[in-house]
Parts: sequence; C-alpha cells; structure tokens
Amino acid sequence: MTDLSPIRRALLSVSDKTGLIELGKALSERGVELLSTGGSAKALRDAGLDVRDVADVTGYPEMMDGRVKTLHPAVHGGLLALRDNAAHVAAMDEHNIGAIDLLVVNLYPFEETVAKGGDYEDCIENIDIGGPAMIRAAAKNHAFVSVVVDVEDYDALLAELDANGGQTTYAFRQKLAQTAYARTGAYDAAVSTWMADALGNSAPRRRAFAGTLSQTLRYGENPHQTAAFYVDGTARAGVATAVQHQGKELSYNNINDTDAAFELVAEFDPADGAACAIIKHANPCGVALGGTLLEAYKSAFDCDRTSAFGGIVALNQTLDEATAKEIVGIFTEVVIAPGASDAAREVFSAKKNLRLLTTDSLPDNRAGGLTYRQVAGGMLVQDKDVGFVGMDDLKVVTKLAPTDEQMRDLLFAWKVGKHVKSNAIVYVKDGATVGVGAGQMNRLDSALIAAKKAERMAEVLGLETPLSVGSAVASDAFFPFADGLMEAAAAGASCIIQPGGSMRDDEVIAAADEAGLAMVFTGMRHFRH
Repeated sequence: MTDLSPIRRALLSVSDKTGLIELGKALSERGVELLSTGGSAKALRDAGLDVRDVADVTGYPEMMDGRVKTLHPAVHGGLLALRDNAAHVAAMDEHNIGAIDLLVVNLYPFEETVAKGGDYEDCIENIDIGGPAMIRAAAKNHAFVSVVVDVEDYDALLAELDANGGQTTYAFRQKLAQTAYARTGAYDAAVSTWMADALGNSAPRRRAFAGTLSQTLRYGENPHQTAAFYVDGTARAGVATAVQHQGKELSYNNINDTDAAFELVAEFDPADGAACAIIKHANPCGVALGGTLLEAYKSAFDCDRTSAFGGIVALNQTLDEATAKEIVGIFTEVVIAPGASDAAREVFSAKKNLRLLTTDSLPDNRAGGLTYRQVAGGMLVQDKDVGFVGMDDLKVVTKLAPTDEQMRDLLFAWKVGKHVKSNAIVYVKDGATVGVGAGQMNRLDSALIAAKKAERMAEVLGLETPLSVGSAVASDAFFPFADGLMEAAAAGASCIIQPGGSMRDDEVIAAADEAGLAMVFTGMRHFRH
C-alpha cells in the first residue's frame, strides 16, 4: 500500500442526484472513466457525458425491478482487490475484472419513506441492498479505494484530487471509509428500528442507535468536556429541526434546556390560548397561560424572576413585537416559538447574542416514540411519556370537591409537573405557576421550596399575601406521608392533584379533609429523572 492512490475509474450510483452532473463532469475532465447504473447513468448521459453501464461490465442486465444490478464479481472484485497483491491482480486479469478506484453511492431513501408514513411494502422496497454491499466493500479496501456516501463530500473529493495530481491520500480515504461505515450502520439501525416497531416488538434482542452530526459544540456541560449534537432524522418539531435566525451558536446546555422548554409549552394547544414556559437547567421556573403571549410571558416571569435571568423562553404561538420587547428587558439565552413576526425579529436584532429559533409547528405530545439514556455499559430505552389526564379521568377522593376553576388550575399544574424533575411539586394560581419545587430527594422538601419561592416572589411584587395562598398543587407522584400535603396546606393551597396509590392514601385523604382541602387522584404518575 502507498499513501497516494490514483483515481482512474469511478462507479457512480446514487438515489439523491443532487450534484451528480457537476461531479460527473468534474471527474470526466480529470480523465476518470465513469461507470453507472439505471437513473444515474441516464442523467449523466443526458448531460452529454460518456458513461459505461454496469450491465456492460457484468454481462448481466439489471433485473427484478432493479433489485439485482451490482451484486456481481465484476463490481465487487473491482472494489475489493488489493492492488499490491499479485494473486489478486492475477485473478482480476484472468476474469477480466477492472479496478474501481472511486465509489460514489447514496442509498435508497428508506428513512424519508418511513418519515412520510409509507406502508409496509413501500418501506420494504426502499431498503437498499446493493448500495450498502458496495459501500462496505469499498470502505474495507480503503487502502486503495475512495468511497463517497454524502453529497457534502463531493467538493472535498475534487479538492483532494486537485491537490494530489488526481490521487487521494490514505488519510483522506480513511476518513471517507469511517463516514461510509457510519452511514451503513445508521441505515441498518433505521431499518431495524422501523421493523421492530412494525412488528410491535418493544424490546428486540438487539437495538441499534444512530444519528447524523448537526454541529460540533464548543464544549459539553462543562468547558473541559467535548461535545457534539446529532440528529436522528425524525420530523418531530423541536430544537433539532428549528431554524436559528440570530445569535451565537447553541451550546450543549442551550440545546438540552431548549428541548425541555419546547416540549413543555407544547402541552398547551395554541388554539386554546397563549402559553409561555421559562426554563432554567431543564426545569421550569415559570409557566403561564394568557389572553396574549405578552400576558403569558409576564405571568410566567413573575413566578421566579431571579431564575428567569439567563433562561430559555418557549412560546406556543408566533412571537409578536410586544412580547419580544418585554423579553429583551432581561438577559435571555434562547427563545423558541413556532414562528416570529418581522417586527419581533427586528426587536431581537438589537440583541446579537440572543438566539431566536422557529419551528413552524409544535411537537405532538401525544405522538409515541422512544427515549434513550446511557448508563455504564448499556442503554435504557423506554416509550416516550405521552400519558394524558383529562377532566373525566380525575377521581375526587375528599369530602370537598374542586370548583371548575380549581379543576382547570389542577390540570394545568399536572401538565407542568410532568416536565419538572422528580420529586416535583408545582403550585398554580389563575393559570400560572407561582412556585416550583424540583429535583429533591423527598417530596416534603420540594413542597417547602415551592412555597418559599411563592412567598419570596410576593415580596418582590409588593404583595402582602404569598402567591401560594389559594393555589392548586400538583405532585408528580403520590404522597407517601401526609407531611408534604400538610406543607402545601400551610402555604395556603386550596386543592391537590396527585396520582394516588400509596399504602397510606387513607391517611393522606383524612389529612386533606381535616385541612379543608379538595383533592383528586389521577391514577398516573409522571416521574422525570
């Protein structure tokens, strides 16, 4: 093996024909013989290029609706032969196999077919066989062969040829081979994941995970950690599919927190009114509904003004000028919304470091999917938490039943609590959070913290009464003892929503009755670790 390997003969067979003609012309101008198949060959030939069909090389026509065209020794021998191995060279001569020095292949659009809702048979037909086989062969033989699987690498290939007199370096071929194996690995992962889902198999014996690099990040959670952002190609609206209109590059923590904020605000249908969620360190510090986005933002901000500084703001409707003017009143890291008016974008343009992201839509929080979390030596996989509780699902367990207005606040608090780190306690009043206790080791401390926040913000707002007085309280899981519930009562809460299911439910219900609280059970918990 030598460092430099010349490219004299190339096989081009692509599904995505973006840049194909330009690449074919550039290779032809550099004296490279072109081989191709099917639609790729036609496109090149129609552009006036001299192309030889692979069928002429193999001696067999494309058959079985194109399923069989490149699976032949004349192709794979040309890709796999070691040029410095005398036996390989003799076999090529004996069987009239010509060397293929460059392979350019991108695969049938399987992922796109699935994303568009293709039926089972359509998805099966879009599973590429010959393409991955050729890619893996060429990548294995990267000592001599260059393999390109991404349109984004066409320019780099041509630059490499120009820099090395029509040859590629070993380091360049190594890089291409790694990209190639990652592509076939991701492709197989997409197929196996789809098939497991199609078969209703939630725990297949083997599960593959894959992603495509979206950006290399400046650092991870901390400056001494390297990090990158990969996307999985799904169409779910969110930070991975958003358009960034302005501001610095998103950081690791920005992406994590923005995802948390947008998933939370998506709990509230924009047709039912404006909603705003302000997130800090993946936990909500303020969430509110309003007649307008401006009202919703102000109410969310007034839950915890201290934590809102440097936070992430998520909106469920198109950002307008008035709300934009209010948001820029304090330092905000990221704003994400389905859209933004030109006037709102003009307001934000004066804040160069403020990131503005738009998504065109909200994620569907009733849509299924999988979530993944790495642990030492493995991966935890579960269904996405799409559990929903409506008015008809609530069971009143106390002597006192909530009023209609209290029921609305209870359901609002329940939706917010789903997105708060466990143990979670959320105080809500008039469609806005007034205290959030998150991530504590026991539920009593969460209740105390949330109540303290409500008391402190009342002082900031110049109110004599803590914001928690008259509030509705949500607990993401059952109260194992009555102490957490009694702390909420001491803070002035009027009603409670919780899953129920504790061995001491009777004690907790009795305590609620004694305190004059109304309480409902959901029968569902929302742990978020």
